[in-house]
Amino acid sequence: MQPLSEHIVVAGAGIVGASIAYHLAKRGAGVTVVEASQAGAGATGKSFGWINATFSKTPQSYFELNRLGIAGWRRLQQELKGDLQIQWGGSVAWFPPGDEADTLQKNVWRHLEWGYGATLIDEQELRRLLPAIEPGEIGVAAWSGEEGTVDPLHAASLLLKKAQQYGAEVLWPCAVTELICADRLLRRIETTRGPIEPRALVLACGVDSPRLAEMAGVRVPLKDSPGVLIHIAPQPRVIDRVVLAPGTHFKQEWDGRIVAGGQIVAGVGTSVTEASVDQAEQILEQVQRFLPALSGVAIERVTLGHRVMPQDEFPLIGFTGRCSNLYVAAMHSGVTLAPLIGELAAREILDGERVSTLEGYRI
Repeated sequence: MQPLSEHIVVAGAGIVGASIAYHLAKRGAGVTVVEASQAGAGATGKSFGWINATFSKTPQSYFELNRLGIAGWRRLQQELKGDLQIQWGGSVAWFPPGDEADTLQKNVWRHLEWGYGATLIDEQELRRLLPAIEPGEIGVAAWSGEEGTVDPLHAASLLLKKAQQYGAEVLWPCAVTELICADRLLRRIETTRGPIEPRALVLACGVDSPRLAEMAGVRVPLKDSPGVLIHIAPQPRVIDRVVLAPGTHFKQEWDGRIVAGGQIVAGVGTSVTEASVDQAEQILEQVQRFLPALSGVAIERVTLGHRVMPQDEFPLIGFTGRCSNLYVAAMHSGVTLAPLIGELAAREILDGERVSTLEGYRI
């Protein structure tokens, strides 16, 4: 491989890396994406794909960042002229009477004060929004109409394709094996396909980011946050928005597949080491409880993903002081934030701008 001294190298072809590569290439930068496996092989391909700024997104500054992320998806959908498939049905959440219902009500009130498109709804409205759902007893229910859902793997692949149309090179399998730094600059990247001399390196490698950053003496603190999803073969259309039911969450993709997970918990998930059959069957039973149309269906496949979760649960984004042309992008939720981060990272990398929106999330 010839040295690419004017190129910006993006390590990682998940949704965040793909978005950064696309936005850089669209601006006319020389871009090389290196991916150890294949596009979306890490967290992206095992993500639920919910675009939201909902109730776990606090404080208000972090909520506003995620709301800009939602706007980024709408901008990107227009920019890509229909190639990007997003379902903008919002999300519906509910709980039976009890502490969880009280918390949901307080969260809706808070987000309403912040200007979010969320509202409390009664059972009649819930059934109108989700006619195929049997919700059981309802204490509090809410509809968040601004939200959507995307197939993250399709979106990442599309962004990489568009980046290539702007001249980007995408290499896989191509693993980074060493970072050579001197005088606070990254001078050379050693890869399994030869050396690269970059103008800058963007680390968007998901849970592999700490290991690669350590090669440059940079600490990227993440914690383990696993999550199991079940995937059900294409079904007749039964839901057209994200369903946040007690103990489970699920959606229906464009192709009719149902994707479902267990209870959504911010931060660290359960101590899952493998996508067990028992856990998958429990998720299926929960979904069937609320969606009787799925009675008798089987699980097509089970995925275990590890969210890219920083220690404080907030994004890590920007150039590092220890190696001034090394740019790190590690965050949950990468799906919601990807278009925004791609746009803002391109401004910081190409224009030397220090974007104020990102100031609370530096390494």
